[in-house]
Amino acid sequence: MRKVLKIIGIILVVLLALLLLAFVVAAAVPVQKDPPIDMANHGAGSSSVEPAYSGLLRQYPPTNELAGSPASPEEAELGRLLFFDPVLSEADDIACASCHHPDLGFSDGRPTAVGMTGVDLPRNTLALWNVSYVQSLFWDGRVGSLEEQALVPLTHADEMGVGDTATMAAQVAAIPEYVAMFDAAFGGGAAAVTPANIAHALSAFQRTLISDDAPFDRYAAGDFDALTAQQRRGLAVFRSGATRCFECHGAPTFASDTFRVIGVPSDDPGRAGVVDDGVFGAFKVPTLRNVALSAPYMHDGSMATLEDVIAFYERGGGRANGFEKVDVFVNPFELTDQERGDLLAFLYALTDESGLPEIPAAVPSGLPVVGRVVNPAREQVAFHNTATGGATTAARSPQTITVSAGESIQAAVDRARPGDTVEIPYGIYHERVVIDLSDLTLHGVPNEAGEFPILDGENRLPEGVIASGNNFTVGFLHTRNFTDNGVLVEGATGVHFHDILAENVGTYGIYPVRSTNVLIERVTVSGVNDAGIYAGQSENVTVRDSTAFGNVIGIELENTLGGEVYGNHLYDNSNGILIVLLPQLTSKISTGAVIRDNLVEHNNLANFAPEGATARIVPPGTGILLIGSDNNEVFNNTITGNKTAGVAVFSLTGTGAFNENELDVGPLAEGNYVHNNIFSDNGFDPDPVVAELGIPAGDILWDTTGAGNRFNESGATSFPPLLPGDGWPDFAANAYGNVWRALLAVMG
Repeated sequence: MRKVLKIIGIILVVLLALLLLAFVVAAAVPVQKDPPIDMANHGAGSSSVEPAYSGLLRQYPPTNELAGSPASPEEAELGRLLFFDPVLSEADDIACASCHHPDLGFSDGRPTAVGMTGVDLPRNTLALWNVSYVQSLFWDGRVGSLEEQALVPLTHADEMGVGDTATMAAQVAAIPEYVAMFDAAFGGGAAAVTPANIAHALSAFQRTLISDDAPFDRYAAGDFDALTAQQRRGLAVFRSGATRCFECHGAPTFASDTFRVIGVPSDDPGRAGVVDDGVFGAFKVPTLRNVALSAPYMHDGSMATLEDVIAFYERGGGRANGFEKVDVFVNPFELTDQERGDLLAFLYALTDESGLPEIPAAVPSGLPVVGRVVNPAREQVAFHNTATGGATTAARSPQTITVSAGESIQAAVDRARPGDTVEIPYGIYHERVVIDLSDLTLHGVPNEAGEFPILDGENRLPEGVIASGNNFTVGFLHTRNFTDNGVLVEGATGVHFHDILAENVGTYGIYPVRSTNVLIERVTVSGVNDAGIYAGQSENVTVRDSTAFGNVIGIELENTLGGEVYGNHLYDNSNGILIVLLPQLTSKISTGAVIRDNLVEHNNLANFAPEGATARIVPPGTGILLIGSDNNEVFNNTITGNKTAGVAVFSLTGTGAFNENELDVGPLAEGNYVHNNIFSDNGFDPDPVVAELGIPAGDILWDTTGAGNRFNESGATSFPPLLPGDGWPDFAANAYGNVWRALLAVMG
């Protein structure tokens, strides 16, 4: 017996040694961490200019000019002549302007470009207006500078066909006028004529192609007569929650350096053809500046008119053809004939050719120069852009404007000036209110019973209120029966929502997006198929003393920097509070939220978000859910009766909802601190989605990914059963996470 016990003891020691060795090995494995975020370019918050008459006046992003080498006027003028000179092509018969013609919006009017041998190229020619603000060039974003881009078509066998750029440069250097211009631009005489300097000059010229004085720009600057009534209605359609055009084509560039799948039928891999982690069929979001001049449209030129484009999106893009993985912002919507016409009229209001360069009568090589081209779209631009503009508004003291009997709220708003308050007497109003003024207050006047004035969309209007003004306050209102949103504020700084009741208003009840310094308080939202209270791509958001029930998500902070969520009651939703970082958005950050002193209970409603909506990833029965978000603190909340989990912390990939090739953000949830919450009766009937991930239910669920997460919750049930806390050294937390990830991988 003594011998048997000795053998058992040896076995136990060996096993313990092996476990210790495994733990040491696990600790030695480098911790998984997201790449650091560029805090100077994180993308969250408003880019509005202050002070400004309207909130639509936005700051342009940095240009793509190379650091330390600002272009001179001499470079730009040299680049202009080179742009129109066929001498840069192998056969001296094609210039840059052959495919990027100034009269065609710097495109070519063809579905796809035609190469030097007459062969049809695979993609539509992108317009060059405002290319100075583009960081990813070509439809697939294959290059990151104009200088690099300039040489691609020059050397492409089917485009300009140059086989030897040194020979090309020598041909240019043989022209005395060019030598003088290169010397003036770069110095060094004939030695300055190099392929690199040719690319620099072409890039300098292209950066002068700025379009920023369209009717829309004058309207945004405060000349509210610069748009026609139809174009103003079209602007409302453009930024409505139904179309969501503004999500990808935001002011001031009306473009985005993101890559999105919209579902145009094509075998073109798009972004996936140039980077390993690209999504198949994803293409860069092009500018809508001067879009009326550059038909046809899409990467393959398959849509001849803007009307075709609108119809495509109205059908839900590729969703209508059974495409999977179509972008979350592309969903079906319905427009009336008037709304289609209004949206089209607004797109014409983005036309400005005041910076159109002169086509040279001759170039130094003496080769033929492209001639002027008649673009019929210019007649349509002139037809639509008929507003006279130039209105001036006399300064006056702030006033209170009361909606008169029989008057629409919009009519009263249109009489207002910055600093005014518009009061809405109690009643039922069937309209959508659009506000672009800064420094405006919109207040309802309750009746004797304390009931708020009602904005009722009759299940046909998309929103109750759309606003873009800075320092905007809205309160004492009841919005109901809208198809998309209760109150939407886009791109504003200084927004205050208070004392609002929103019910059955579609996707979001309260919806600030790309805004800064947002306060939401004493709001009640129910019956929406996404988030009752939502702040997206914003900065410094406070949500307090509010109630959300009967929604898919109670409160959501999406890709938002800095937030405080406290004193709220979230119940009978699918999920109580969601803090999330999503890919393929302008904002690349979700960090720094404080979630405290909330009552989060019985959020077990079946998820009724539409198919394809991001909210579909939320498992019913979750109280507080952190996905891919960093450095948040969750404490002093009462979390009870949520069937899947009280608090869950997941990476984007840990949800099972995102392919790694879709991710342009760090996917891990890192540095979160969960402590001193009150838990009871959570995790009693976990949603099958969580069960399929192989993670048991409990008060706290952590998918074991992400560095620096801490959980100080005595008595809480959890997975893993032991959670890293304040007393854990980094190496131990790292090893523990690695061990669990290995075990989960083995379990499948």
